[in-house]
Amino acid sequence: MMEETIENAESIISKWDLNSLFYKATSLFQHNRKEAQEFLKSVKDLQRAMHFLISENSTSKKLILAQNLMQIAMKRLENEFYQILSKNRDHLDPESVSGRSLGGSSDSDDEDDIQSKDKLEIAGDAVTEVDRVSELAMTDLKSIAECMISLGYGKECVKIYKIIRKSIVEEGLYHLGIEKFRSSQIHKMNREDLEQIIKKWITVTKIAVKMLFFGEIVLCNHVFSKSEKIRESCFSGVTKEAAFRLFRVPELITKSRHSHEEVFQLMELYEAVFELKPEIEFIFDFKSTKAVKLQALSSLVKLGDSIRTILSEFESTIQKDSSRTPVLGGGIHLLTQSAMTFISSLADYSGILSSIILDNPQARTSRLPESYFESPTSGNGSTPAVSVHLAWLILVLLCKLDNKAELYNDVSLSYLFLANNLHFIVEKVRTTNLKYLLGHDWVLKHTKKVKQYASNFESIAWTKVFSSLPEKNTSAITPEMAKECFMRFNVTFEEAYRKQTSWFVHDGKLRDQLKVSIAKKLVPEYQEFYDMYLAMLTGEKNLELLVRFSPDDLGNYLSDLFHGTSTSGSSTSSSSLFQSQGCIPH
Repeated sequence: MMEETIENAESIISKWDLNSLFYKATSLFQHNRKEAQEFLKSVKDLQRAMHFLISENSTSKKLILAQNLMQIAMKRLENEFYQILSKNRDHLDPESVSGRSLGGSSDSDDEDDIQSKDKLEIAGDAVTEVDRVSELAMTDLKSIAECMISLGYGKECVKIYKIIRKSIVEEGLYHLGIEKFRSSQIHKMNREDLEQIIKKWITVTKIAVKMLFFGEIVLCNHVFSKSEKIRESCFSGVTKEAAFRLFRVPELITKSRHSHEEVFQLMELYEAVFELKPEIEFIFDFKSTKAVKLQALSSLVKLGDSIRTILSEFESTIQKDSSRTPVLGGGIHLLTQSAMTFISSLADYSGILSSIILDNPQARTSRLPESYFESPTSGNGSTPAVSVHLAWLILVLLCKLDNKAELYNDVSLSYLFLANNLHFIVEKVRTTNLKYLLGHDWVLKHTKKVKQYASNFESIAWTKVFSSLPEKNTSAITPEMAKECFMRFNVTFEEAYRKQTSWFVHDGKLRDQLKVSIAKKLVPEYQEFYDMYLAMLTGEKNLELLVRFSPDDLGNYLSDLFHGTSTSGSSTSSSSLFQSQGCIPH
């Protein structure tokens, strides 16, 4: 019976001998799938017959024939395995394969697999052509692999698989636009080129992880479902080198020195690796691919370190700013504008920035007073780390602005400078994502401080003007005293006017609030003085030189304030204005 089995196997195996002129160029699995099923069955029957003859009749001539037939069969299956992998590169592409579930081992026989997949040819409308061809190719590869491995020819099968699939992975990354970068190349790149590399890397890596590498492990798990050791060897051989090289790019990027502005690209890079980390750990879970996981983790750690270094340097830059030239007119300092633009942009990355900050044990300890924050708080009642960090950066900026304010010789202008800059900061917080991180209480608290600065400015800047008028409870004054009061008012008001037309309030609303506040205090008080003592000077010669301003004039003059329209030449322009009113300033 065993000899008969060998004879039956000889008929079909010899037919598909690669030395046959016709069948050498023909694929068994494409030519006739039913015959392919019979071929695999015959090979397994041949193996059983060989085992029997070895144990019962080791000198049988049929054993030699069987061994020769087995060599012919293995060369055919090896060729079929190669042809299916090569000719179905497009149908075994990552997108087609990654759409399948990540299957494990299968207990079904090769023949059953082929029969079930044959039905796909009939049920054409149920699946797309690409899916159908992909399914058939994967089933045939699995059948051949399991047959060859069971007969001790797994080494040949694995070698072919690794060579072809590795080339597909490398080709896939090449077509996606990823080059083999060296650290020196990245170091020499300008900012624009580096930004493009980072954007491309993020896009490519998402595709590589979710499709290319995932597709490879799906295919590998399916084809070699009955051997975990071979699955690991094949997947590692196919993907390890390319994946390691891909995940090393972020680490290479961190080795270059980066400006503050480049921190946002680094955070996008960090976010991409952070989000892909669970999938990377899942896909590269084999012991032999541990180096890939460690490289991805190393890149993540190095990116976090680099980002924290940039943030620390940014804080140091604020603290070390040594410019000694006061901003003309008490306007917005360039440091305020640049720092708040950077800090508000950081708020747009609050989610990932929180992870980066929490990874640093030193950053978990707040340097802010406990009462600094009343809101917002996290679920455990504490203030989020990212909120604390950004609030600290703003506090560092405010402290530096306090020092800048001391550069002004005029104390009132110092307060105007502080009001201007703090108002700018509060508005930046209120109109960006900083408002969610610092909270409503922070905005209210610092808005009150702006009002306090404005009040201090008003009090100091206008104290001479108010003191030039007699107090309300002053007893009746003589015409001579009234003349002196009008003249003092003229001088002090003109001096205040000259100064404050050259000073600047950046925000229109704050500017109007200051003007209204000054007018509400000054105009009524001057109106009362004007109405009470003007009649006393009716007979005076050159009355227009003594009483230069009517109460209505004051409002007009106050409207000119805080536009920064005059600088060092403000005295001339102011004189011209007063002269046009028929007045010569003293």
